[in-house]
Amino acid sequence: MKIVILGAGVTGASVAEALASEENDIVVVDFRTDLLEALKERFDIATVTGNAAHPSVLEQAGISNTDMVIAVTDRDETNMLACLIINALYSKPKTIARVRAIDYLKHPRLFGDKGIPVDIVISPEQIVMNAIRNLIEFPGVLQVSEFAGGLVRLFSVKVVANGILTGKKIKTIKERLISRKTRIVAIFRNGEPFFVNGESTIETGDEVFFVAPRKEVHSVLEELGKLEAPIKRIIIAGGGHVGKRLALALEEKHQVKIIERDPKRAKKIANDLDKTVVLLGDCADEKLLQDESIADTDLFCAITDNDGVNIISASLAKSLGARKTICLLNHTTYTKLLPGTSIDAVVLPNQETLGSILKHVRKGDVAEVCSLCGGTAEAIEAVAHHNGHDDSVVGKRVDSVKFPDGIVMGALIRNYEVIAIHHDTVFKEDDHVIMFAMDKKLIPYIEKSFQPIKN
Repeated sequence: MKIVILGAGVTGASVAEALASEENDIVVVDFRTDLLEALKERFDIATVTGNAAHPSVLEQAGISNTDMVIAVTDRDETNMLACLIINALYSKPKTIARVRAIDYLKHPRLFGDKGIPVDIVISPEQIVMNAIRNLIEFPGVLQVSEFAGGLVRLFSVKVVANGILTGKKIKTIKERLISRKTRIVAIFRNGEPFFVNGESTIETGDEVFFVAPRKEVHSVLEELGKLEAPIKRIIIAGGGHVGKRLALALEEKHQVKIIERDPKRAKKIANDLDKTVVLLGDCADEKLLQDESIADTDLFCAITDNDGVNIISASLAKSLGARKTICLLNHTTYTKLLPGTSIDAVVLPNQETLGSILKHVRKGDVAEVCSLCGGTAEAIEAVAHHNGHDDSVVGKRVDSVKFPDGIVMGALIRNYEVIAIHHDTVFKEDDHVIMFAMDKKLIPYIEKSFQPIKN
């Protein structure tokens, strides 16, 4: 597939990295030559220097024979204008555009049939906000994603010394769980995938991934000794797009405070929020945190646009008694600084956003994708179809579908109901199957088995 990526910033670079390793023909467009040169040194891609919304630059990038355009420059207006120009001059490319400003997104008709011609609009801020809300809904997990329209959750927990999971075989854990629809789909040990089967033993420090129906997640966490008290009092460090969205989503049912250091921004969001207390100051100011009763705070959420500030303020808040801390990191390399900080959970915007793009790139009928572990692994929700080929899973028993080691089935949804997966379960047309692939190289096996009939 030929894909043109408009924008070589952090998001564009992460998308290029994910797609360049999958035999795609990638072209990246940006006016910043230093960013383009850095990408060319790392990946086998082509680059074009110039304004991503100029017709001549788009022509140079080969838009006329491109399958997909992913517009993720730093400016909403550039992304939208590029899609408008592409639609006016060309007919083939499918367009994906990142739009960040709430003012654009609150008008659905803006991107309708008579509006700006963008096939798929993604909002990283909305995606990140949802990721944080999921962590608030299920305290005790490291990360959580939703599939099948919210019916199913994929979540991970950290194994602590002398815990319920420590030293247990997977088959032992499965036997003690009341929910027969809950499955262990992966273990990551020291940041690397560890092959799982019934005989695999869980060790201290492992990150264990579970798939379970949403309504059963709390009971599973309780059985695992990971269910924590609900979060009520929240301090948000950073009043940017994500911070404001998060406060809007939480202020009705939680006690929310935002710390923002920019006076103009603080005044603006204070006018837009009804019940949230907006504080002007530095989120890494120890006295400010103590004055705001950080020791009685259930969650400190560091989501400024500065990774260093997020790490420092979250670590400080934890040391001053905050019950839980969440840290947003735009650069994945910073995760190496986290061991020993006691920060509870990390949200990686580029990884969260990547899944929303990959589901439109993947071959086969793919409904949802979640990029995990720095993009090395993926969870995929694919729809089964009888496509007339032997590769289709329709009509086959689970134990007759021979996926390579490293692909684990997590859940099956049929007619909007989660059903237990057994060895003799037979796949039917339109079943939604959630699978975990421990390595991206395994994705083609899933794509091949879930191809719809080509028109």
